[in-house]
Amino acid sequence: MSKHYYAIVDIGSNTMRLVVYLKEKGGRLREIENVKAVARLRNHLLDSGELSEEGIKILLDTLSSFGEVAATYELEEMVCVATATVRQATNQQSIIDRVEAETGLPVIILTGEKEAYYGYLAVVNSTSLTEGITVDIGGGSTEVTYFKDRELIHFHSFPFGALTLKQDFFKEELPTEKELRQLRHYLFEQFRTLPWLEGKRVPMVGIGGGARNLVQIDQSLKAYPLAGLHQYQMNDNDISYVKHYLFNLKMKKLQKVEGLSKDRADTIMPTIEVFHSLFEITQAESFVLSRKGLRDGVFFEQLGHEMGLLLFPSVQEESIQELINDFELNIKHVNHVQSLAYELFTHFQYYGIGQINNQDWMKVKRASYVFNLGEYIDSESSSQHTFYLLANRTIDGFMHMERLKIALMASFKNKTTFKQFIQPYKKWFLKEEEKKIFLLGAMLKFVYSLDSTKRQVIDRLELAQDGEELAIRLYGSQDWLPEEYQAEKQKKHLEKALKRQIELSFIKTS
Repeated sequence: MSKHYYAIVDIGSNTMRLVVYLKEKGGRLREIENVKAVARLRNHLLDSGELSEEGIKILLDTLSSFGEVAATYELEEMVCVATATVRQATNQQSIIDRVEAETGLPVIILTGEKEAYYGYLAVVNSTSLTEGITVDIGGGSTEVTYFKDRELIHFHSFPFGALTLKQDFFKEELPTEKELRQLRHYLFEQFRTLPWLEGKRVPMVGIGGGARNLVQIDQSLKAYPLAGLHQYQMNDNDISYVKHYLFNLKMKKLQKVEGLSKDRADTIMPTIEVFHSLFEITQAESFVLSRKGLRDGVFFEQLGHEMGLLLFPSVQEESIQELINDFELNIKHVNHVQSLAYELFTHFQYYGIGQINNQDWMKVKRASYVFNLGEYIDSESSSQHTFYLLANRTIDGFMHMERLKIALMASFKNKTTFKQFIQPYKKWFLKEEEKKIFLLGAMLKFVYSLDSTKRQVIDRLELAQDGEELAIRLYGSQDWLPEEYQAEKQKKHLEKALKRQIELSFIKTS
């Protein structure tokens, strides 16, 4: 099957990037190449408003280098977009003409509003958030939006970014306390010109390299055990701590901070101040990182026009479908097991067993799709592979805690491996939460044993309670000997979780 590649060049004020995507079976784009160049075009914007000849040469040389990388792929399409510096340059037409003449690339200059829109589009199509404020700080501009029920309500582009704030407020590479206070005062004034930002009390979503660096530093300081940046959450105290930690470092030490790109060391303080000031103005619930941003938004718009919708109906369902496609899961088998899991779950609810609720069913449902997917790699150690893959893979639409819970349930093998997998995250869970995840994992392990040969021989099940003992009746019309063997073997995990005996009976149906 032929592969379909798409590329985008993003000409930013601080950095330039070439990103190459591969179109997946389900129609979504997966990033496979990401080339970055620290061009700092903003530093070459003259007092007259023109981008200098030196700046244009850096731009052309970088695009030429990107072109050589892009030439290694048979691209369906290559898009080139430019943001604040080229947008604000008085000689922008000359820049566009020279780029096209020397590289063959037509440049699309994005308005600040369009830039903000693409950030919003990327966030709502890659997270489960239905309401929030997005903020994307570049080198020369900062875009903010407010969305509710996944619809864009307000958007704005401020004509300042990390580089311009540094130039305007800091005399040296690093700020003094006074300069930081002055910057903070300025940012509060700017953000208050937009009444729709104040006191929203919704998640604030950070987009772009500055946001990524903030999160990477926070994860490093905490020795964060879970992999991935997308949808990582921080609170006000976390941002404050990182800010004060960095403020007390000299430039040499700052450049060596784990998680901070060396080329962002001199702009990280104004960047974090933008996030912190906006966090306080909006009284945000939390700070959430989105690894998807402007570039992804451009292609989400394009794919949306092709498919006839700009917003995926359910980001989580799309992500689950991607996993099913990537690991070639047997969907008939999955659906059958899921229906048996639902029957067992509703019986448990009816009898008040395990103190489970409807939210718990959603966890079981999601985990049931990907239960034991590590078998795709190796059946003997499928549990370990399942946990590793789910805990270390970004899954759009799922916060880190949600992803961890899915990984623990979908990889359930026995009490020993469960304790081994949960050990690095022990402090994240209350004892009762841990017990419930164990129960739900044991439940999944049991119902999967009821279709161990993937023939769907067990049609349905019923549960009865006799004192402390549970009786599960399993109905089928075909030979169920392999399923009976596996069910008798696996019921012990449920018995441990519930501290009750379970009696199984298999009943033939006509």
